[in-house]
Amino acid sequence: MDLEKLSVALRRLSRKDLLIIVGRALEHVPQSKLEALLDGNLRLKDFRVTKISASAVFGEVRRFYEASLQGCYYKSFAVNSRNFMEVSDGTEEFEAEFNRLLGLCVHAAGNESRANMREAFELLFDLLRRIDFGDEIVFFADEGGSWAIDVNWHIALPAYFRCLAETASPEDYAREVDRAIKDFSEYHRPGHLAAARRTADAAQKAALRAVRPAQTRPLSRHR
Repeated sequence: MDLEKLSVALRRLSRKDLLIIVGRALEHVPQSKLEALLDGNLRLKDFRVTKISASAVFGEVRRFYEASLQGCYYKSFAVNSRNFMEVSDGTEEFEAEFNRLLGLCVHAAGNESRANMREAFELLFDLLRRIDFGDEIVFFADEGGSWAIDVNWHIALPAYFRCLAETASPEDYAREVDRAIKDFSEYHRPGHLAAARRTADAAQKAALRAVRPAQTRPLSRHR
């Protein structure tokens, strides 16, 4: 690989695309290498894991949800032939905060009350559904939707399914699993259904088997 050419190409990317690449890189870089990677820019000790309660996570998600509904992240600009591919600052802020909170939900789902975490997940999912419905949550210069919000569904959905399995009847479990996959990551349905089966009890697994897969949506940027 020509690293110099890669470096030049990276410098030409938008801030949003660079942040996406950074997020993906952090999933693969071992923690032992992070200090050298961040040296001179960030201090690793400032990011040590601290336990946060389910109620605190839910409170943060609720405040973000309400702020989003109030249009706090909806920052538009005059669109023309030169800037129609650009992303507004508000949209970038929304995406960063959305993924931060989703990460907290994933972490808390393994340690805390999953009833609270289910509701927190579903508030975040509701924002994405509202974006697709046309609510003014974020601004897209060009055609956009929840597919334009980069989310690692291979991590988020299994954590949600764990919360759902502990709080839902078999029918509700199958319905909400199907709905989440259809709305956010239909292209990867087989893998997500496998994750849902791993967290389900016998009755929930039976209900899942009765679900007919929805028509596959076009491949999106969801991972």
